[in-house]
Amino acid sequence: MNDILLVITNLPDAQAAARLAQRLIEERAAACVNQLAPCTSTYRWQGKIETATEVPLLIKTTRTAYPRLEQLIRTVHPYELPEIIAVPVIAGLPAYLGWVGQETDTFKD
Repeated sequence: MNDILLVITNLPDAQAAARLAQRLIEERAAACVNQLAPCTSTYRWQGKIETATEVPLLIKTTRTAYPRLEQLIRTVHPYELPEIIAVPVIAGLPAYLGWVGQETDTFKD
């Protein structure tokens, strides 16, 4: 079970989020991507406090697929410094977690 990760990233709009989600699934870097409702983010960037509307993605993947997933996010993401946070999943429905592993298996078609 400790091979499953929940990865969080935010994109500037729904279209960019949908494109990234589709690409991650096509490339088997993720088993499932949830695109959430837009939210307001407040952060400090280059010495200034900024506020922006962003679209969060919750991405289910494995430790094995994570390097591929990170590279895809960095390649596709429009931000200079994208948020990419991976949280280990410590518990969950075993059948679901097994499915995540199967869907990110690099040896599948």
